Amino acid sequence: MTGQDEFDGPPIGAPTSEAVINALPLPVLTIGVDDRILHVNHAAETFFDHSARLMQRRRLTDIIPFASPISALVAEVRRRRASVSEYGVELVQPRSGQERSVDVFATPLGDEAGPVVLMLQERTIADKMTRQLTHRGAARSMVALGAMLAHEIKNPLAGIRGAAQLLEQVATDDDRLLTRLICDESDRIVRIVERMELFGDERPVEHTAVNVHGVLDQVKRSAQSGFARHIRFVETYDPSLPPVRANRDQLIQVILNLVKNAAEAIGADTVDGEITLSTAFRTGLRLQIPGSRERVSLPIEVAVRDNGPGVTADLLPDLFDPFVTTKVQGSGLGLALVAKIVGDHGGIVECDPAPRRTTFRLLLPMSSARDGRESSAEL
Repeated sequence: MTGQDEFDGPPIGAPTSEAVINALPLPVLTIGVDDRILHVNHAAETFFDHSARLMQRRRLTDIIPFASPISALVAEVRRRRASVSEYGVELVQPRSGQERSVDVFATPLGDEAGPVVLMLQERTIADKMTRQLTHRGAARSMVALGAMLAHEIKNPLAGIRGAAQLLEQVATDDDRLLTRLICDESDRIVRIVERMELFGDERPVEHTAVNVHGVLDQVKRSAQSGFARHIRFVETYDPSLPPVRANRDQLIQVILNLVKNAAEAIGADTVDGEITLSTAFRTGLRLQIPGSRERVSLPIEVAVRDNGPGVTADLLPDLFDPFVTTKVQGSGLGLALVAKIVGDHGGIVECDPAPRRTTFRLLLPMSSARDGRESSAEL
């Protein structure tokens, strides 16, 4: 005995370093001196949509765009032999074309100018949380505004419309065009106010286990029989998806709004219009339910993608705010109502803009029985 405990190795049952790296939720890559990828963890496989075996046959420049700041970051780490970080790096993945904003952390592995360890943290999740809180704040302001407008505008409009109808009985043909315009515009304002009243509906809504594929099928049938009859629908579903915790009628309203927006973005005269409806199971995102301290996972992803011209960058930050629209005849309340309903469900709605690949994505909580077992879904 030397007076000190001697360790011949890690304690029995202790996790290996590789197991620890693989348990991290953030993508981690080890880059060799020739920029070859030496090792990746499970999160990196998911992030880049490549297997570890495939990536370990490639160089860093094969999975990131040419002239990406990440390459320069790795070179700087080797030169300085010190850790370097860069925030808000735009990363377009060559395979999918998807654009992501990431924070990059790079550190040398050892003291020599050898391998470099890269860790990426996608900014999308944090940005989603921030934007979702903004959407909810905008929806709350609409509650008071909708109630005020319902009382202060609808009643006077009824009087204006009634007066115009009386004048129409004694008006000339030219004047009747004006009285008809008064009636039509009064009706249009009433419809806008009635839609705004929906923001003030704070009555509790029953949430049950809902089969989201049944909802998507109903929305698709409704769209194909009306506004989207000229558009081809593509379905990419995860058949093993568990039921979602939602109000079925409101979920239909949300997805129908998104599909209608997609159809209008494609346009009535487009011959190759296509809308893709997809579902997937995701992990790692948790959000607090409104009016509760409970934090729930949002693993159910429902996406609506269209091949229209896309959303302009200047419109994106305010896309879910009331009265924001690019449509000539639009009121700008459809997406604001979507944000409110999804927020009331404890979920997130997000837009990934890209020409010919604009995607609106819903992240929703999974339904479960009180004892934690998966509950049966409402078709």
